[in-house]
Amino acid sequence: MLTGPFLDRNWMAQNPDYKTSKIVMLGLPFDGTVSYRTGSRFAPERIRLASWGLEEYSPIFDKELQDVNFHDAGDLEFPLGNTLKTLEQIEKNVEDIYNDGKKVFGIGGEHLVTLPEVKAVSKFYDNLAVVHFDAHTDLREEYLGEELSHSTVIRHISKFIKPENIKQIGIRSGMKEEWEFMKKHSTLCTKFSDLDCLKDKNIFVTVDLDCLDTSIMSGTGTPEAGGMTFNELVEWFKYLKDFNIAGADVVELSPDYDLSGASTAVATKVIRELLMIM
Repeated sequence: MLTGPFLDRNWMAQNPDYKTSKIVMLGLPFDGTVSYRTGSRFAPERIRLASWGLEEYSPIFDKELQDVNFHDAGDLEFPLGNTLKTLEQIEKNVEDIYNDGKKVFGIGGEHLVTLPEVKAVSKFYDNLAVVHFDAHTDLREEYLGEELSHSTVIRHISKFIKPENIKQIGIRSGMKEEWEFMKKHSTLCTKFSDLDCLKDKNIFVTVDLDCLDTSIMSGTGTPEAGGMTFNELVEWFKYLKDFNIAGADVVELSPDYDLSGASTAVATKVIRELLMIM
């Protein structure tokens, strides 16, 4: 008889029992609409392995991962080349999580995976808002004739979550008409108090890792110079910790573009700190 111990491929410090968990980590390994550098579908697996290099304790929030009580459900398996079926599969599974009285924490994958997540969560909250960290606006109506794209995800979300309930942080790239949309609807945040209008809302937080500067996040599909530091991102998390966080995801790590593994390590720590405010 084998006696082990055996290596664990789940996230460090997760609760192995789904029923007693409060948050469900869901791997979303999809990058079927990426417009520049593919590879984000490999992120969930790499992030899980890298998590074992972290401590369970966050000195920033004076909290341990076991206090979060999250269960790592593993990666969904998607039909290759079928974007619509993939999105339907994500939406259904996220609905199941909320029907069970839990919250989702998605790990992408490209940013389009956020669309079905938010769709599912919106069925359980009438007053849902979205806080969007990104380098890019993601407000296009279409990209190269395709309406479903990682560059259109927030525009699609704005059609069922009112634009005034969307706040965007770290944006520094986009088409002129996208910047005009942000200006018209005051979605762009430049200071913490810009989020105060969401204090009575339930919030889905979506973090595209290219919000971070390329000097610390080179392993992403569409790197954009001029981003924030890790500490600046965490300051936003610290401000959000007293808000009602109804769900979250972290997307757009493409691990093979940073062979040092540093980008994956950064992504893993971003996930740890974001879990702490849920």
